[in-house]
Amino acid sequence: MPGYIHIYTGDGKGKTTAALGLALRASGAGLKVYIAHFMKKGEYAEMDAVARLGGAITAEQFGTGRFVRGQPDDADRAAAARALAAVRSAMESGAYDLVIADEANVAVASGTLDEQALLDLMAARPAPVELVLTGRGATPALIAAADLVTEMKAVKHYFEQGVNARKGIEY
Repeated sequence: MPGYIHIYTGDGKGKTTAALGLALRASGAGLKVYIAHFMKKGEYAEMDAVARLGGAITAEQFGTGRFVRGQPDDADRAAAARALAAVRSAMESGAYDLVIADEANVAVASGTLDEQALLDLMAARPAPVELVLTGRGATPALIAAADLVTEMKAVKHYFEQGVNARKGIEY
């Protein structure tokens, strides 16, 4: 079965959630899944859920634990480079059927990761591996290199009414 490259992008909620849904479906079908969180570090309910699955899904966090605002620093760029190397290793290992690069688009959009490095990763994907890139701000070149692109569009969000992120729903 050939694999494809997916991008889940846009300003709406649900990009990581869609990727995690795909990971759950793939795991349920007996496929091995690897997730690299490019920008996240800390407590997220999805990490707890993955741990409960007993190794069917492997997930690692590479973020620095803060939002990148303005210019990324050396620690941000080093974290993104580690995440990229981990995704490449997972893809090339033959151990995983589905590899998810969560927030990889944000890493490029924020200047934390070079766009060409992500394009090179996409081009290096072994044929049977399904690769998913999430995050707002996917560039036209990344979109052109993907096989499937879904844009989440914000129409209305309770955040605009002052509702903070809630554990289990937004994180």
